[in-house]
Amino acid sequence: MRTTIPQSIPLVSLFLRFVLIGALAAMLGFVGCRRETTPSESRIPLMRDVTKETGITFVHTDGSSGRRYIMETVTCGLALFDYNNDGLLDIYFVNGAPLPGAPARNPPPRNELWRNDGNWHFTNVTDQAGVGDTGFGMGVTVGDYDNDGWPDIFVNNYGPNKLYHNNGDGTFTDVTDQAGVGGGNRMGAGAAFLDYDNDGDLDLYVANYVKFTEQSHRVHYVKGYPMYAGPRDFPPEPDQLYRNNGDGTFTDVSMETGIGTHAGSGMGIVCSDYDNDGDTDVFVLNDVAGNFLFRNDGQGHFEEVGLETGFAYNGSGDELGSMGIDCGDYDNDGWLDFFMTSYQAELPVLYRNLGNGTLEDVTVVTGAGQGCLPYVNWGTGLIDFNNDGWKDLFIACGHLQDNIDLYDDSTAYAVRNILLLNRGNGTFEDVSRRCGDGLDPVFSSRGAVFGDLDNDGDIDIVVLNSREKPTIIRNDQRSGNHWVQITLRGVQSNRDAVGAKIRIVAGGLTQVDEVHSGRGYQSYWGPRLHFGLGRAAVIDRIEIHWPSGKTQVFEHLPVDRFITFTEGESTFLSKSVDEMPH
Repeated sequence: MRTTIPQSIPLVSLFLRFVLIGALAAMLGFVGCRRETTPSESRIPLMRDVTKETGITFVHTDGSSGRRYIMETVTCGLALFDYNNDGLLDIYFVNGAPLPGAPARNPPPRNELWRNDGNWHFTNVTDQAGVGDTGFGMGVTVGDYDNDGWPDIFVNNYGPNKLYHNNGDGTFTDVTDQAGVGGGNRMGAGAAFLDYDNDGDLDLYVANYVKFTEQSHRVHYVKGYPMYAGPRDFPPEPDQLYRNNGDGTFTDVSMETGIGTHAGSGMGIVCSDYDNDGDTDVFVLNDVAGNFLFRNDGQGHFEEVGLETGFAYNGSGDELGSMGIDCGDYDNDGWLDFFMTSYQAELPVLYRNLGNGTLEDVTVVTGAGQGCLPYVNWGTGLIDFNNDGWKDLFIACGHLQDNIDLYDDSTAYAVRNILLLNRGNGTFEDVSRRCGDGLDPVFSSRGAVFGDLDNDGDIDIVVLNSREKPTIIRNDQRSGNHWVQITLRGVQSNRDAVGAKIRIVAGGLTQVDEVHSGRGYQSYWGPRLHFGLGRAAVIDRIEIHWPSGKTQVFEHLPVDRFITFTEGESTFLSKSVDEMPH
C-alpha cells in the first residue's frame, strides 16, 4: 500500500508509464491474442449477482473514526469451507472492530459464520458455533490441525489472534491460549497452515504487517486532504512460524527456522512446493518492499531467496504495493505459477515458473494485467471458471484512500472487479463486462474466495467489500465442458493433505494443482480441487503425490464427479451431481 501516487514518479512520468505499458500490451500481449478469435459467448462464464437471495446480512466495518489508522485500509479476508461436513461450503467473514475515537456499538462488530443451507440460502450460525471474535480481524485460514476430521479456524488479528477448535457438533472452542498461538499484540496479515517438516500434522505460518502503536500513528495530507499513512511510515515486523507438537499445542520456531530473522510488511501469503523438491516453501508479499520467498531445505530451515528467484520485485526491478497472491499452472506446463495483485499505477504480476528455481514476470506479454493499472487490486484467484482446462484470473479492486475521488481523477475508491479469461494460448482477455451482472457491483473490495457453493460443477465467488455487504456471485457457465472435483484424505500425511499435488490427464491436456491452506488476500478456500476437463469424456490418469512421499495412480475415471481419495487405499468414493447436496 502506498500513501498516494508513488512519490518518485512525477505526473508526466506517470502518464508516460500508462502510455508505455499500454503500448507494450498492444505490441506483445495482444499479438498472442490474434492467434485465436474472440471467445464465443458460450466460453465466457455467466456470472450472476445473487447476494440478495442468499439471506446474508453481514456488513463489514473497518473500525474507522476519522482518525485514519493504517489497519483500517487493509482489513480483511474471509474463508470458504465446510465447517459441519455436510457437503456444502460455508462462509466465514472476518470483520474489523471500533478503533480509538469510534463510537461504541451494541452489539459490537464481530466475525460471522454463515451456514450453507442449500438452494443459495445461508443462515447466520455465529452464536451457535461460538466463533464471533470481536477483535480487529485481518487474515484467516482453516485447517484440521489435530487430524480429527473437522476443520479448525485461525484468525490473524490486529491484537491477539484466535484459534478455534472444531468440536464436530456444530460448535467451536477457543483454544488460543492452550495452543500457544496468540501471537501477542501485533498487526496481523495473511496466515496459512502447512506441514513444513512433513511429520503428518499441520504447522502454522502467521504473517505480520508493521509495528504500530497509538503513539506512532500519523496522517498525511495531499492537496489539503487527509490521507492514510503507508507501511513505510512504520518499522517492519517479522513473521512467525509455529510447529505443531502433535498434542494440541504449538511451539514458536520462527528464529530457529530462519523465518524470524527477516522483517517485512507482510500481506497475502501462499505456501507451495514451487520447485517440486517434496517440501513446502512459503511466498510472502511485502507491501512496498521486496517480497519474501522462503525456500524449505527439507531439514527444518528456510532460506530467503526472493531476489535470486525473481520473486522479490517485478520484471523491472520495482518494489510494489503487494496485496494478494495465488498460485496455479496457468499455461499447463507442469509447474505452478504465481499471480500477485498490487497498487494503483502498478501492474499486478504474473510470475511464470521456469522450472529451474526461478520465476519470470510475464504480465505484459500475457495480458494478465488488463484493466488493473488505474486501480488498487486485492483478492485474487487462478480459477478455471468455464471448465475448459485453463485457469482464468479474478481480481478484486477498490482503493484504500476513501477520499481519493476528491484529489485524483485517474482512479476511484469504489470500482468493478475484473475477470480475465485464459485463452489457452498463453494470453488472457478481459471479459469483465461480458460475463453477466456478477461483476456489476461497484465497491471497494478486499478478500475474495472461490468454490462450488451449489455443487453443480463450476466455481462461484464470494467477495468481501470494505464497509459494505459482501458480493455473492453464482457461476452459471454454459460451456457444456466437463470437470472433476477431488478431495484428498491423508493418513500418513496430514488429514487435509495440505501440500499434496495432483496431476491429471484428460482430453490430451495435462494439469497440475496443489492443496493449499491460506491464499489470496488474507483468505482461505479449499481444500477440494477443481479441474475443468473441456470436452474430455473420460479421465485418462490421475497421479496423487502425497506429502508423505507416497504416489498413487488411478486410470480411466468418470468425468463430472466429486471424487474422494484416501491415502494408501486402492478404492475411492465417487459421487455425481445428483448425489450431492445443493
